[in-house]
Amino acid sequence: MKHRRMPRRRIVVAGAGIAALVAAGVTFQSANASESPKTPELQTLSAPAAGKLASTLVEHLGTDAAGVYYDTETKSLVVNVLDKTAADAVERAGAKARVVANSLAELDGARTTLKKDATIPGTSWATDPVTNKVVVTADKTVAGTAWTKLSKVVGALGGKAELKRSKGEFKPFIAGGDAINGPDGRCSLGFNVLKDGKPYFLTAGHCTTSISTWTDADGKGVGKTEKTSFPGDDFGLVKYDSGVDHPSEVNLYDGSTQKITGAAEATVGMKVTRSGSTTKVHDGKVTGLNATVNYEEGSVSGLIQTDVCAEPGDSGGSLFSGDKAIGLTSGGSGDCSAGGETFFQPVTEALSATGTEIG
Repeated sequence: MKHRRMPRRRIVVAGAGIAALVAAGVTFQSANASESPKTPELQTLSAPAAGKLASTLVEHLGTDAAGVYYDTETKSLVVNVLDKTAADAVERAGAKARVVANSLAELDGARTTLKKDATIPGTSWATDPVTNKVVVTADKTVAGTAWTKLSKVVGALGGKAELKRSKGEFKPFIAGGDAINGPDGRCSLGFNVLKDGKPYFLTAGHCTTSISTWTDADGKGVGKTEKTSFPGDDFGLVKYDSGVDHPSEVNLYDGSTQKITGAAEATVGMKVTRSGSTTKVHDGKVTGLNATVNYEEGSVSGLIQTDVCAEPGDSGGSLFSGDKAIGLTSGGSGDCSAGGETFFQPVTEALSATGTEIG
């Protein structure tokens, strides 16, 4: 197998709060006391740099932070806040502040209500920082009393949620990075990892649930499933057979590969690329985080939602941004002709749960 192509609190603006942010590497615009105040300068950031700044600001803003996203047009970080004091702190850090109506606690409360009252197969929901709402999506199978129930629950949430329709059907993308095969289907390899110095790879949990022994396209043994988490999460860990090459790369299906040097958290607005054995390579952006999707097989939470297309057989495939691993293809609706929504298991969570590292 040519595995060289395989993927692998509210803060006080003065005093200790600012000192902590500065110590964390956040640069604030300042003016000499004798000069007129200057308008804070909006920083131009790469998506990874915006993610780091977001983590720092959210940690120190605490409950005054109400979500963040990356504006790809201005290449800047946008931070939702609840009052002007927090907005001033955000702008001093070089990010753009938006004062919004809904706190994260209120949006989390809406998600709790949805989980309790509207866990219906064919539905999903994710917090959208751009609209400052929980976006609930129903696929084409949600009809009749199920649609009536869902509409009633979402309507009762008022301005904290909105309901949308998907033309497709939410399902794990398994047909029956590089193709990996089992007796009952085909999936895609996600990322190569190391555990105690030994080679493994990550793929989708709904794949490893039913397949224990994996082969390549030529029928040669690749590895055996060691750990599975699905539903709830959607990742699986496979231990390589002896002698199988395992560089930390993703197949770009044009004769080249993308080297993967580590893993990173997704940020709404981040540009991402997906590689899979059915539809090869497609680009898009992250549209939601901490998404819940209700498959017929069960609910999976904590997912990354994107507008990148995928189809059966792409399950487990790599979602990456530059040289950083971001997610493992779980499922969604639509296809690469009509488009749709696709959900990904965060790689960082899978690495932590399996005790592995990119390598």
